[in-house]
Amino acid sequence: MEQSRSLEPWKTLTTKTVFAAPPWLTVSVEQVELPDGRVVSDYYHIQLQDYVIVFVQVPDGEVILLRQYKHGAGRVSLTLPGGGLAVGETPLAAAQRELLEETGYEAEDWQLLCPFVTSANYRCSQGYIFAAKNARQIAEPNSGDLEEMETVLMPPVQVIEAVQQGEVVMLGSLAAIALALNSNFRH
Repeated sequence: MEQSRSLEPWKTLTTKTVFAAPPWLTVSVEQVELPDGRVVSDYYHIQLQDYVIVFVQVPDGEVILLRQYKHGAGRVSLTLPGGGLAVGETPLAAAQRELLEETGYEAEDWQLLCPFVTSANYRCSQGYIFAAKNARQIAEPNSGDLEEMETVLMPPVQVIEAVQQGEVVMLGSLAAIALALNSNFRH
């Protein structure tokens, strides 16, 4: 096996915010120095709100999904519960809060499947994919925002069929489904 050379991080020399709409979006332009000494004076950095996505199963193994309109996609899609982290909130607390708000369910067993960055070149946001099982409905959904949604329970095989038929269009939900269905944590 060929030995790889040591890769060095870039150095951020300056950062200037060019647009800000907290907590949803901040666009900055950075001046960065590459390891070889070259300087790039217009490297853009996009910061979106960090968020969680939750793959949740009820005791019989069915998966909790949401059917809702997603304006960015311009269509109704199946998606998993999730949403943005509040200031100072841990990813697990956000996942538990979003599950309860969007579906009225709470779960006993939680596992972080993977943290990820949505765009390696611009960062955009930090996402966290969680799996939870043994969920039970304890309240009515109350997301309190602009989202209108319907809770849908499906066995894993139907979730896979929905993915194959293009009913799940958000990459985060697709990744969470794939990770959860291939992990040892699932029901």
